[in-house]
Amino acid sequence: MIIHQKNNNIMIESKIQAAVSAALKSLYDLDVLAQDIVLQKTKKEFQGDYTVVVFPYVKQARKSPEALANELGEAVQKAVDEVTGFNVIKGFLNFETSDSYWMQFFNAMADNEHYGLKDVNENDAPVVIEYSSPNTNKPLHLGHIRNNLLGWSVAQLLAANGANVKKVNLVNDRGIHICKSMLAWQRFGNGETPESSGMKGDHLVGKYYVEFDKHYKEEVKSLTDKGMDEEQAKKEAPLMVEAQQMLKRWEEGDEEIRNLWQTMNGWVYAGFDETYRKLGVGFDKIYYESNTYLLGKELVQKGLDMGVLFRKDDGSVWCDLTDAGLDQKLLLRKDGTSVYMTQDLGTALLRHNDFGADQLVYVVGNEQDYHFQVLKIVLGRLGFDWADKVYHLSYGMVELPNGKMKSREGTVVDADDLIAEMEQTAEEMSKEHGKNDDLTPEQQKELYHILALGALKYFILKVDPSKNMLFNPAESIDFNGNTGPFIQYTHARIRSIVRKAETEKGINVHTPVADEELNDKERDVVKLLHDMPGVIDQAATAFSPAMIANYAYDVAKAFNSFYQDTPILREENANTMLFRVKLSAAVASCLKNLMLILGIEVPDRM
Repeated sequence: MIIHQKNNNIMIESKIQAAVSAALKSLYDLDVLAQDIVLQKTKKEFQGDYTVVVFPYVKQARKSPEALANELGEAVQKAVDEVTGFNVIKGFLNFETSDSYWMQFFNAMADNEHYGLKDVNENDAPVVIEYSSPNTNKPLHLGHIRNNLLGWSVAQLLAANGANVKKVNLVNDRGIHICKSMLAWQRFGNGETPESSGMKGDHLVGKYYVEFDKHYKEEVKSLTDKGMDEEQAKKEAPLMVEAQQMLKRWEEGDEEIRNLWQTMNGWVYAGFDETYRKLGVGFDKIYYESNTYLLGKELVQKGLDMGVLFRKDDGSVWCDLTDAGLDQKLLLRKDGTSVYMTQDLGTALLRHNDFGADQLVYVVGNEQDYHFQVLKIVLGRLGFDWADKVYHLSYGMVELPNGKMKSREGTVVDADDLIAEMEQTAEEMSKEHGKNDDLTPEQQKELYHILALGALKYFILKVDPSKNMLFNPAESIDFNGNTGPFIQYTHARIRSIVRKAETEKGINVHTPVADEELNDKERDVVKLLHDMPGVIDQAATAFSPAMIANYAYDVAKAFNSFYQDTPILREENANTMLFRVKLSAAVASCLKNLMLILGIEVPDRM
């Protein structure tokens, strides 16, 4: 759980922006709001901390870029005590900030365990985030892992930025896919259960989904060999016809079908819950399609009554979206059974009514971009003024070095198997690096799990959500480079330093530290910590845990560079040693909070 605390510092960026705005007004009578002054971090090859690009104001000020930058620089240096100097490279005005400012900032944040995190007002209208959304005909796989980790992390990220977040799951527990598994179990299962087979329930049901596809393809081939067109054969294969009939019987409330459905779904839920526990994700509320599709059907009828939907001659119901640049969208099949859009309409209304949501966020792969375009349009045409609050967080697919995964063919990377493989790899890598020698067997097992999940989560979350990604398990668990274990090890190293400082040097990390003249490596670390509230805000606005992951890596990398070049416990000056120990502890605290946003634990010992 993340506890939040407000950050009350007035950051130097705001002061410089205000001073530039005032100087533009006083020197050139230009009205530019402070928040519209673009302030960038100075590039490493130039001296300075913050840069203002003056080119946008050159024409109105009637000055050359260099002259304008020099006049603004002089005015800002006079107005802002913390600015100790400036330099001009063409139209780029670079400001230098005093060590006393950085020390003042550091002393204000060093003992704040929740630095960078905002308070959550539970009375605010919530942001409702839906993720996971599995089908009950197969176990969770690598694609689901990205979905779950992204959804959980975005929820943590928005909460860290002060949003009231509710995490929900919509279980797709009905439909033709589920009927395929049920029918295959009836035909080929011989009464097999999770208990009799020793399989997790979701794995067992998934086995029969694959079994259905195998026999179905055989039937299609048999029909095409007899001369039937392939598309017709796919529709008329006996197994598919019977699965469609089973779905219709389910919607009609057939007792036998409903009992089998409840039994097999129960197996799956138990399996899902175990995988969710391993991944460390959860939900505030779980919705079930079987409870929402009827509300969706009511909305479809409402749309027919309003004239915004239409019924074709075969009885199917559609929405004509050609005026929106799309096509016609099916909302009810000709036999009256519902489609995904039907239940999503019902679920959206139910969810909005349940929470009075400020925003409805759907974490769903980019293959459903069209679906969510349609959902927003149809909700709007049905008269719901909150339709524009629907937001599709579209993410790219996860692939493996050997290509894409296909559930019905049984070629997916199972989530449980992947986690077990990651734990095994973590054990091997830890032993190879000698990072567990002083731990008990129980502590070692826990460490392997923490490292495995840290590697998996970080590798997936460091990639921008919109991009497809290639998952490489071996690369993800490397103790060097941009990986979860590298950051976890950095945290453990810092905690070791702090323990030694407390026990061997008698240092209390909560002792105030006097001003220090900072060396380059110290200043780099302090400046990076200074960025943390802004990074969280930007990442939350962009729904991008990747920004948090890569920022955490930058902090860990900067600390390691400082650690390699700067003595800490061997430093002779007492105040300098205290400062460096406190700086190390502050880095550890920030890394811990950043990684928690990603759902990753950081061990104190490795």
